[in-house]
Amino acid sequence: MHGQRRPAALILEDGSTWPGELFGGAGEGLGEVVFNTGMTGYQEVVTDPSYCGQIVVMTTPHVGNTGINDEDCESARPWLAGFVVRDLSPRVSSWRARRSLDAFLREHGVTGLAGVDTRTLVRHIRSRGAMRGVIAPGERADALARVRAAPLMEGQDLVPQVTCAAPYEWTEGTAPAWLDPSAAPPTSAAGRRVVVIDFGVKRTILRMLVDRGCRVTVVPATSTPEEILARAPDGILLSNGPGDPAQVTYGVATVRALLGARPIFGICLGHQILGLALGGATYKLTFGHHGINQPVRPPAGGRVEISSHNHGFALAAESLAGAAVTRVNLNDRCVEGVAAPQLRAFGVQYHPEAAPGPHDSAPLFDEFIEAMLAAPQGAGAQERG
Repeated sequence: MHGQRRPAALILEDGSTWPGELFGGAGEGLGEVVFNTGMTGYQEVVTDPSYCGQIVVMTTPHVGNTGINDEDCESARPWLAGFVVRDLSPRVSSWRARRSLDAFLREHGVTGLAGVDTRTLVRHIRSRGAMRGVIAPGERADALARVRAAPLMEGQDLVPQVTCAAPYEWTEGTAPAWLDPSAAPPTSAAGRRVVVIDFGVKRTILRMLVDRGCRVTVVPATSTPEEILARAPDGILLSNGPGDPAQVTYGVATVRALLGARPIFGICLGHQILGLALGGATYKLTFGHHGINQPVRPPAGGRVEISSHNHGFALAAESLAGAAVTRVNLNDRCVEGVAAPQLRAFGVQYHPEAAPGPHDSAPLFDEFIEAMLAAPQGAGAQERG
């Protein structure tokens, strides 16, 4: 900690209180409390739109030492409701840093809480489940009542808060070679048009598509099937995003209308929306998967991928009669992948762009590219002609 901090506490809906000291924004943070098990990548976590409406507790004890740089943000601003850490680094030590985590959250009005016994807090959430909470400065006698009056994550459509206001083109690839020494992607889709439906997209997803030669257009979540097909896409990507997938009824209807028209790839919320469009159902996980160390593999066995996750809902396997379950989580057996080959559609619950996280799942982008390459380029324009 550095400087004088005001005492505050995280108050959960079960009445438990977790004291600490404020940093970042000066106000309160109210939302669903979840924990992230990643030991790195806090900048990507705080700028991931999928965390909209949530207070994130980091399990790694030391946070903030590399500051915030200009290259690694996953969106233009942090979307989370609050950020809880054990030890906030008093010093930034990275030549890439442009500001501290404290200054970044303060600039955007996001409340942080440091000095918390996060190890015990996470064990509490694991046993009780994710619950609503508030980071409240000072003595706030009414805080618990306000927490219990706050909406549950179930039933909330948060996509309108994070989707883009108008379509835009994305041309930026991944970080320079000195940050990413891996080989160039093996599959090229030079000139192929991908329309990304923005349910809360992370920038690295867009960069991975550009790296493979795609021309990328991002459109709002409320775009109609006609508006999307009018852009002559060779493929359609359904992005990640926050909230209850069952409430994104407009997105489900759009995807249902697009099934079979173009190759479709869904990531995280996009995977859930694809599953719903295929006739499936979703349910709320006890405390969700948030981290970069989740093992997944095909149900019958095969290659295990260590994957990056951020989701609190999952598809119910028994509801997916019209699709194949392609991957399951080895920790709790929940559905992690779904496919409808006859409709050229597939999705994964985890994040193949891995920002942050391991790159085991990056070949999924190449599968999407290969599906596009199997169809004539510009098929959409030819069909309209």
